[in-house]
Amino acid sequence: MKAGWTLDDIAWDKFDADKVNPEVVKLIKAAALVEHNGADYTEYLCNVFSGDPEFQDDVRVWGREEIQHGKALAAWAEKVDPSFDFDAAFQRFLDGYRLPLEATDSVRGSRSGELVARCIVETGTSSFYSAIAESTDEPVLKQICRAIAADEFRHYKLFYDSLRKYLDVEGLGRLGRLKVAIGRINETEDDELSYAYYAANLHGTEDYDRERCHRLYMAPVYKNYRRQHMDRAVSMIAKASGIRLYEPVRKAVARIMLNRIHRQAEKFEAVRAEARAV
Repeated sequence: MKAGWTLDDIAWDKFDADKVNPEVVKLIKAAALVEHNGADYTEYLCNVFSGDPEFQDDVRVWGREEIQHGKALAAWAEKVDPSFDFDAAFQRFLDGYRLPLEATDSVRGSRSGELVARCIVETGTSSFYSAIAESTDEPVLKQICRAIAADEFRHYKLFYDSLRKYLDVEGLGRLGRLKVAIGRINETEDDELSYAYYAANLHGTEDYDRERCHRLYMAPVYKNYRRQHMDRAVSMIAKASGIRLYEPVRKAVARIMLNRIHRQAEKFEAVRAEARAV
């Protein structure tokens, strides 16, 4: 694996402050913290996949690319908001959220399960950055998100190709893979994204409330998703789960999921509006 771009490739001189959506800035600040945490994820995955030096080498490259994503997003956020102290925010994030770095076995129960979970994460991130790239009018953010999305699709392939190898050894069945996939999808409500949003945007102004931070993060995220994003995400999830979906079924599932997250976005927005009115 080789990185296809660097921060020097970003056309920073084309930054247009008039085209910045303040709501998206908060998302990008939080995303920068999560992406920059690639070093911890690298350590965790290298521990879990001890004895597989080839995969560990790939993971180290993957981790460096994740860190680069964080740096690019942080640099953009600092152009928008010069008061944003990324280093301080990242330290707050680490103080409040840490991976189980002492683990030598996957928290998913097997190496195959870990790789399924990683495929689901890459599905989510590729969808997120694709949606932001297509919805923003700010040229620099568009370029950054397109570059990151392309990386995340490539990362999905890395983990999926490795999954196929480990399935031959461990024999994790479709039901087990689907169970891991659903579990990882549901973890979007856990502390990682919520605490990243808090550490980047709310620390020092209020106490941490996971449910509130989850709503604040997810409402604008969900609003940006369109049919093409969900179609692709459903295909990627099904592939990682070992499930073959015929096109009519895939489209129906994507439509149901898209309707669901748009309803969630409306619900979250209503709660946010009520909170602002108090």
